Amino acid sequence: VHSLSVGVVAAEPPRGLVQEKMTENAVFSQNKVLTIDTMNPNVKNVEYAVRGPIVQRAVQIEKELREGVKKPFTEVIKANIGDAHAMGQQPITFFRQVLALCSYPELLKDNMFPEDAKSRARRILQACGGSSLGAYSASQGIDCVRQDVARYIERRDGGVPCDPDNVYLTSGASDGIVTMLKLLVCGEGASKTGVMISIPQYPLYSAALAELGAVQVNYYLNEEKCWSMDLSELERSLAEARKHCNPKVLCIINPGNPTGQVQSRQCIEDVIRFAAKEHLFLMADEVYQDNVYAEGCQFHSFKKVLFELGPQYSNTVELVSFHSTSKCYMGECGFRGGYMEVINMDPEVKAQLIKLVSVRLCPAVPGQALMDLVVNSPQPGEPSYTTFMKERTTTLSLLAEKAKLTEEILNTVPGITCNPVQGAMYSFPNISLPQKAIKEAKALGQAPDMFYCMKMLEETGICLVPGSGFGQKDGTYHFRMTILPPTDKLKLLLAKVKEFHQKFTRQYS
Repeated sequence: VHSLSVGVVAAEPPRGLVQEKMTENAVFSQNKVLTIDTMNPNVKNVEYAVRGPIVQRAVQIEKELREGVKKPFTEVIKANIGDAHAMGQQPITFFRQVLALCSYPELLKDNMFPEDAKSRARRILQACGGSSLGAYSASQGIDCVRQDVARYIERRDGGVPCDPDNVYLTSGASDGIVTMLKLLVCGEGASKTGVMISIPQYPLYSAALAELGAVQVNYYLNEEKCWSMDLSELERSLAEARKHCNPKVLCIINPGNPTGQVQSRQCIEDVIRFAAKEHLFLMADEVYQDNVYAEGCQFHSFKKVLFELGPQYSNTVELVSFHSTSKCYMGECGFRGGYMEVINMDPEVKAQLIKLVSVRLCPAVPGQALMDLVVNSPQPGEPSYTTFMKERTTTLSLLAEKAKLTEEILNTVPGITCNPVQGAMYSFPNISLPQKAIKEAKALGQAPDMFYCMKMLEETGICLVPGSGFGQKDGTYHFRMTILPPTDKLKLLLAKVKEFHQKFTRQYS
């Protein structure tokens, strides 16, 4: 609440009015079936920093700017969320052409669309009920799309087989992750399911675990070694957790969010062996698999490494991996397309999973169509191939440039250290905060980096997410910043961050 009121000066209503309003609210609540006291307590524990108080305040400031309120800046730059198109990244032409044809099949008669776009659209429409995107699909997703996803996974993983029956289409990766956690969480007290998540983590995980009443088990990434995973830290975390819950699940985000690291092949092997030895279910969030920038870094899928380790692992380790249309070079967040592939799942559990996905009828069909285009993009010799490859390469090269630029500029600021952004689309720099600022933040009941980010928003119009929203080692402070803004705007943003940090340090030293 504090954070929402920073810098907002409002005339206080007369005392009597406040009293009256509070009494009215109390009476009002007494007659309600659903009140803050009778609602699901788990929901009250849910927090989601990426759209938390700081973003709500940013929206408020935007409104104030529109109403002519004078600020030291003219626009709010939202660098809080990996929303590529909102940040100016251009959609891939071919994808939008096919989606337009699928949405309005009359356009198939139009000569302005290339033939490969039309043939993709016809194939998708033939697989839809009544040849319409507006029809429900099968709960697991459209058959031909799942087959295309399976072929894509086989090509990606150098021929490791993929059964379309193990592929479930989802409304974005988030939908799949939450669905799997619902299957995995059970028990009470010391037998309650523990889920191991990396710290810093993407807040979807902590939010979903809070909602499901599961036990969040933290393992810390090693900031000194470019946010790598340490086997000894996984062992420490697991041993600690076994004292008070039943840890069954290990979640990995690779490439990392918010930390931007790309796990080495050796690290993935270690994790798989650890999961096998400790009898853990593996969840691999691989939505940034095309976002790899740093030299010497390469994306290795958990499935490919699992199968290369041989049958003693590939026949036993239970793994589910996730991908999405929202990130990479696509950036199509709003379409909510995604898939998950399950490996070595008990057939009886699989039947329960199908039941669970049936309850929500089906994933968004336009999202399924888009997922199909991602896994079945234009091929050499097709009319759209040249344009598609040019757009894809340009988008990814620009992101690689911006990753380097972000790291370089942030590291010129005394008191800010930023690890290389090897992949994904965020930097997660470490910030040194003066003792006086930490004290003031605590007096306001705020996390020190929340205080810092809120001040930055009020003074510069830049919206970042404090590290405390993702989790961090005690006594360290960070912020997450997306590298998505156009290069000129990113340079401006970084210059403003630099200037603000220096001013803030002087003010509180």
